[in-house]
Amino acid sequence: MEKLPQIDTELLEEEQDEQLFEHFRFDVDPGQEPLRIDKYMAAHMEHTSRHRVQCAIKEGFVQVGDKTVKANYIVRPGDVIRFVMPYRRRGVEILPQDIPLNIVYEDDDVLVLDKPAGMVVHPGHGHYEGTLVNALAFHLGITQGPDEGDDRMGVLVHRIDKDTSGLLAVAKNDEAQLNLARQFFDHSIERRYNAIVWGDLKEDEGTVDANLMRDPSDRLRFCTTSDPERGKRAVTHWKVLERMGFVTLVECRLETGRTHQIRVHMSSIGHPIFGDERYGGTEIRQGTIYSKYKQFIHNCFELCPRQALHARTLGFVHPRTHKSVYFESPLPQDMTALLAKWRAYVKDFSHICK
Repeated sequence: MEKLPQIDTELLEEEQDEQLFEHFRFDVDPGQEPLRIDKYMAAHMEHTSRHRVQCAIKEGFVQVGDKTVKANYIVRPGDVIRFVMPYRRRGVEILPQDIPLNIVYEDDDVLVLDKPAGMVVHPGHGHYEGTLVNALAFHLGITQGPDEGDDRMGVLVHRIDKDTSGLLAVAKNDEAQLNLARQFFDHSIERRYNAIVWGDLKEDEGTVDANLMRDPSDRLRFCTTSDPERGKRAVTHWKVLERMGFVTLVECRLETGRTHQIRVHMSSIGHPIFGDERYGGTEIRQGTIYSKYKQFIHNCFELCPRQALHARTLGFVHPRTHKSVYFESPLPQDMTALLAKWRAYVKDFSHICK
């Protein structure tokens, strides 16, 4: 069984790329007798029950020769079995820390929480403590080492980056983890974000359908590409909610969930998210040349010192009840203050903004 290398989570900040990552791999011995795959995997995976294996198989996360199989598949010599999931396996120890959590909803299967801006989601390079997962470990009363095979505790089946606020879903057991992971992988989860972007968009709504790839000049950035053979397809639907002259409040609905997707897509059409240093949002993109205006923008950046992006809504099918559930998070104080400041500016200087 192979171990995966430690992951630099700085490269995984925004929505987790929707692809399958190998968590476990088994190269079946030449002398292996025929055996059901669920029995074989349960016997070869420490701290993992046959029930968990069967749940993974049911959701389509077990492959033999790159093809999904059923629980009654008979393992044969030479088979290559892979347990894959739509997120990378962690590579650091999870230490419980008593950090307050804003829990929106919780039952025996799922937990939905509202993450504040500035909080790192997962321990990794440069952030081993004080993360959301450390807080979840304390809340759930569980701790695990870096090589622990059972990843059930408080599994985040998606993530948002450090300086984005808003809703996240957590799975609390086998069935919930695998069911929610499948919903995210199939793009059936409803996710809507609110963002304050530079400029006045010409249309009231639109769609950005552009592949994303790693920026060749900066490994921490992504960029769009017109080459259909490069990058990964990404689709963002946007709608104008409020126009404020030089900035606009928009709603962005994710069809896919690529890393930094909304930030890159809005920047690619000339409307970077206000305050987004990585994608041009801390430059004065619209407005006047007057020093008072520059000071106003500086004050805005101090009022909301991060990209003005908030995961506003989250909807999914509950893994146990199979009923649709929907959650909404109000805009955080820094974004509401920023909006109030821009509304006042537009009201006082409407002749400039026209």
